[in-house]
Amino acid sequence: MTDVPAIVPADWARLHAVTPVLAAGRAIGVLTIIGMAQAGQGGLQGARAVGAWLVFGGIGLVVVLVSVLAFVAWRMNEFRVDDDAVHQRKGILFRQYRQARLDRLQAVDVVQPLAARVFGFAELKVEVAGGRASGVRLQYLRLDDAEALRNEIVSLAAGIRRAPAAPPEGISESPVALDAPTVPVVATAGRSSIAAAPEREVYQVPPGRLIGSVLASWWTVIVVGGVLAGIVAIVIVGAVAVEDAAGDAVSANGGVGGFLAGPAYGVLSGVFAFFAVGWARFSAGFGFTAGISADGIRLQHGLLDTRRQTVPPGRVQAVRLRQPLPWRHFDWWRITINVAGYQDEQEAVSTLLPVGPRKDALYALWLVLPDLGDPDPAGTVSAALSGVGAQNGFTATPRRAWLVDPLQWRRRGVLATGRAFLIRQGLFARDVVVVPHEKTQSLSIRQGPLQRLLSLATVEVHSTHGSITPVAHHLDLADAIALLEAQSTRAREARARQTPEQWMATVQR
Repeated sequence: MTDVPAIVPADWARLHAVTPVLAAGRAIGVLTIIGMAQAGQGGLQGARAVGAWLVFGGIGLVVVLVSVLAFVAWRMNEFRVDDDAVHQRKGILFRQYRQARLDRLQAVDVVQPLAARVFGFAELKVEVAGGRASGVRLQYLRLDDAEALRNEIVSLAAGIRRAPAAPPEGISESPVALDAPTVPVVATAGRSSIAAAPEREVYQVPPGRLIGSVLASWWTVIVVGGVLAGIVAIVIVGAVAVEDAAGDAVSANGGVGGFLAGPAYGVLSGVFAFFAVGWARFSAGFGFTAGISADGIRLQHGLLDTRRQTVPPGRVQAVRLRQPLPWRHFDWWRITINVAGYQDEQEAVSTLLPVGPRKDALYALWLVLPDLGDPDPAGTVSAALSGVGAQNGFTATPRRAWLVDPLQWRRRGVLATGRAFLIRQGLFARDVVVVPHEKTQSLSIRQGPLQRLLSLATVEVHSTHGSITPVAHHLDLADAIALLEAQSTRAREARARQTPEQWMATVQR
């Protein structure tokens, strides 16, 4: 059987015809389960037969209605891609037109929920800088088509343009003048596709380490402690109940079982919560790999629902390196990022490294910021990750800050390199936040009543909204004011030096 080539539509096109089935499948599945449960409860005999058939009829009607709406919604959902934007128009009663400008592109993700993955389909998410729901979601395409479209969008955003069609016979060259690099395209029935840029893998997360990170976490400590406390309670209550088996208290509560029901329920709830949270973290981080290519950072992860993320160069607004206390023995770190287009689902897509040794953490930071702008980058990063005080030029929190921050004051500090601003904090969980200077949008100083008495201040660095909030607490007031003025200058100069949005246009000229 010959494979159908991956294609990118040149004009308005609909999503794959399987979209209504996948879109309505979840609702139909829930309704089917309800119907089966109804049948199991009362059967279809006797006085309940009429009621059961009414329920089945209602469920069937809803299934038909959901299917019809899904089909109509698919018919009314179209998209196209040009050199400047991804366009989408959809809606049944209320028509909606959405445009994701490529010069504002922040990331492109190919997502495969389990049902879509089984049948070889995927959703394409185009994230752009802007307000909530500012991107474009295309559900669903063939996986090859989704990846071809992803390559096309990222290439166009980088400044690469489709090569012009061959000129008609008798004309020596095309009259179209191009002001950006071009690449050949593969044409198929009025459609075109750009090949993916080569990728080099930088690091990956083995399943064993991922499981270890779940077990070596505060959540595990809390759950295990709760389960042990529940078991102790069961033993104590059981012993007391057995001794007083003939007493009125035990009889009133349904015997020994009544006394043990509460602690046992707590133990089972804790075990269930542990496995639920652990499974969610394991499934999300399974098979995690990170690579680098000409079109940016590429991330792939997920066990049941898989996600392939492409974050173009310079789109990361802030980075956080975090080490919980249970990970300190292994020197493991978790790296998360802020990306402007991910406001709607930061928790699902903000991970650059779910867990890794310091070497992989440094690789992750290098993916975002290849040049730290520091004469001793290794020493500076080491001082940020595990140092205290004024080591390697950090501006430390003054000693008097222990009155308002007795646990963390030795660990807190800030440092500005040539390319980024670093904030160090955390005692039981070490935290380092890195903000490239050009991503600093504004700064502010605030003081609480105790801070005013102690001449301390907190500096906030305002960047894109996300899971990371860059805040430097309890600095000396004079240091805070100097930091505010200097960082404003650094941010302004960095934005002036910032490369164009179409990064490959500069690289290839």
